[in-house]
Parts: sequence; C-alpha cells; structure tokens
Amino acid sequence: MSIRVGEKMPSGVFGVMTDAGPGAISTDELFAGKKVVLVSVPGAFTPTCSASHLPGFVKQADELFAKGVDSIACMSVNDVFVMHAWGDDQNVGDKVMMLADGNGEYARALDLEMDGTAFGMGTRSQRFAIIVDDGTATHVAVEAPGKLEVSKAESILANL
Repeated sequence: MSIRVGEKMPSGVFGVMTDAGPGAISTDELFAGKKVVLVSVPGAFTPTCSASHLPGFVKQADELFAKGVDSIACMSVNDVFVMHAWGDDQNVGDKVMMLADGNGEYARALDLEMDGTAFGMGTRSQRFAIIVDDGTATHVAVEAPGKLEVSKAESILANL
C-alpha cells in the first residue's frame, strides 16, 4: 500500500549536487521540523515533466513559500548528474531542490513505482506530489497514468 495521509515518510537518502560534487541528503535532514512539498516525476528531461510539472513549481515557488512551505524538492529515478543538469536547464536556482533517487529505492519505499520498460525507461517513480509536515504526509496526490492534474503546483497550493 502506498504512503497515505497521516503516515510518517519512510527513511531514505537522496543524491544531491553540492559545490564539492555529488553528495547526499537524508530524509531526516530534508523533512525534520519543516514543511516540504516533495514532487516526483517519471524522468528528468521528459516532455510533461520539463514542459509543465517542474516549471509550475518553479513559477509558483514564492506562493508556496508564502503559504508556509520551507522547501520544494523534486525527485526522479535519475542520477545526481542528470538531476543537476535538468535543474540548470529549468533554471530552478534555489527554488527547488533536485533529488536523485538513482536506484528507485525511495519510490519503492513509498510504494509509488511505475514500470516504464515499455518506453525503455525501466522502473521509475509515478508522478506525484506529497505535502510533508515534520516527516508526516499531510496530503498525497498521485496522478493517474498520463495525467497532470492533482500533483501540479496549482493543486498543491490549493491544498496547503
């Protein structure tokens, strides 16, 4: 059963790019004592993710922060170098933290994996957004296949 409202987020570690090169951030560091919007996309540089999903969070970041969000984090089953390059390409700056779930371990821990083998993508994460308050999921929005409705920035703003 996938993560549900009221449940603690599973423990895990993400890859992040630092000034010194590839690094890591734990879920404790990411979520403890903070309100975080965790957005997940099936893949960096993919059409919907690049044209709509991530750009919506970059564009609406100030409104999200004004509603009490401390951090916006975008995860994908890609390596840290791809996530860093995609963040640069999308001009995320310091508005969105780019998290690499390189082996899909966090997507699996959330039970929100998808099988993208038919598209040559292997196992990936489903498209979703979770509002996390001090490590607890307070809103979980998982998209139906091929959709971008419940997890887009405007929908998350409406649920804060």
